[in-house]
Amino acid sequence: MARGIDYGGMMHRAMQRLIADVLRAVAAEGLPGEHHFFITFDTRDSGVDIADWLRERYPEEMTIVIQHWFDNLEVTPEGFSITLNFGNSPEPLYIPFDAVRTFVDPSVEFGLRFENQIEDDDEDEDDEEAEFIDDIDDDHGGDDTPKGGAEVVSLDKWRK
Repeated sequence: MARGIDYGGMMHRAMQRLIADVLRAVAAEGLPGEHHFFITFDTRDSGVDIADWLRERYPEEMTIVIQHWFDNLEVTPEGFSITLNFGNSPEPLYIPFDAVRTFVDPSVEFGLRFENQIEDDDEDEDDEEAEFIDDIDDDHGGDDTPKGGAEVVSLDKWRK
């Protein structure tokens, strides 16, 4: 017999599709106005493809900023690839949507957080839930972002 409606899983997939739709629009048309994104992802995810030096520096979690300079943004149903500039060194990245932990657009105070939560029953599977981040601080540090470069930032001030 079915256990019921998996609202958490459905919400998770819907939020991943929302991120994919936003990134597809940006790939086609560029970033409009003051929009920019902080995307935190789990570098341990088997599908993440980043340079070895980035994985060594960020062995668990990394936050990228998509704002002033990015190239080769391509979106698939499973994830996205992008080239970002780290200290005048362009680095290609591939990030599966399953590895994304937060997606924030501070210009419009919008954010999503994906959290792992272990179920209370006897099964050993993880149930991922998505939630809106509704307490984004207006002071998001955008003025500190260097022009023409990528920056890894901490999102601790936006976390509940």
